[in-house]
Amino acid sequence: MSGRVASVPTAERSRLNAWVRSLARQPIWAFVIAELLFFSLMPGTREFFFSTGNLLNILLQSTFIGIIALGMTFVMINAEIDLSVGAIMALAASLSVGLQSQLGMIPAALLGLAVGAALGGLNGLITYKTGVDSFIVTLGAMLGIRGLVFVYTNQESYFALNFAYADFGMSQIAGVPTLAVIFVAIAIVLHVVLTNTRHGRDTYAVGGNRDAAVNAGVRVGRHLLINFTMLGALAALSGLLLSTQMGASTPNMGTVYELWVITAVVLGGTKLTGGHGSIVGTVGGVLGIQILRNGMNLMQVQAYWVLVILGAMLIAVLILDKRTTGAGRDGARA
Repeated sequence: MSGRVASVPTAERSRLNAWVRSLARQPIWAFVIAELLFFSLMPGTREFFFSTGNLLNILLQSTFIGIIALGMTFVMINAEIDLSVGAIMALAASLSVGLQSQLGMIPAALLGLAVGAALGGLNGLITYKTGVDSFIVTLGAMLGIRGLVFVYTNQESYFALNFAYADFGMSQIAGVPTLAVIFVAIAIVLHVVLTNTRHGRDTYAVGGNRDAAVNAGVRVGRHLLINFTMLGALAALSGLLLSTQMGASTPNMGTVYELWVITAVVLGGTKLTGGHGSIVGTVGGVLGIQILRNGMNLMQVQAYWVLVILGAMLIAVLILDKRTTGAGRDGARA
């Protein structure tokens, strides 16, 4: 009996240490908790912040950036980046809404997803085959695809003629917005893929040391193609879901989304040098951004102060990461 009693504190300490280690690996969640405490106590926000409607609104608004950020996590763990996701988002939404009268709602939506996946795959193929940095490749893609959006739409918005399209964007499952449920489901699936599959292990291997990954038999080109294609498809899906909520698509949809996405992924602990990151951290980064935007809006703080705070946070995180790793991008990929 005495041995059993004595073992209880040890077990509790072990669980506590596990929680501490987990928090150390995902410090963004400490920031999320701090935000929740701050806005729940501040005059002007505490009356509304923890209402069910406001919390569901935060989750819903996290969906559109969050879905893209999930795919960006894989690409950035590969030590790559994609700046064209906002433009892909707009093109997919414009095709899905604009072609409904000719193709029907579902075929038009599928075409939008296919175009997004194809453009993402093309980014990965060019990056691997040419050896040009993905930053440059996708910067060019961002400009070119955004131009295609303006050409296709003639700089005009398209409105969904099928009311079922907009109804889907406003629908709920057990009181939770359907779009948010889709985001959570994708996050769970990709977390499992990243942590429990060979593809996930190869993602870390390619980003951590590409030469070693090649020597271990990883087909880097095929691997990059899969991750860039997945990111393009998720960017297109995000555009489709946002257009269902709006009941329309606009040529400017997704503008600067790439910056929000990259900020969320980096705040979530994914290193620009590759080889490190997680879906759990990315979800924390997305929620951290949206909670900050929501809380400051309730406080009636002007929106540009959110950009100031997030910019300062991002620079601080990158400086801290640089000092702790002691290696730049080139060193990580050598």
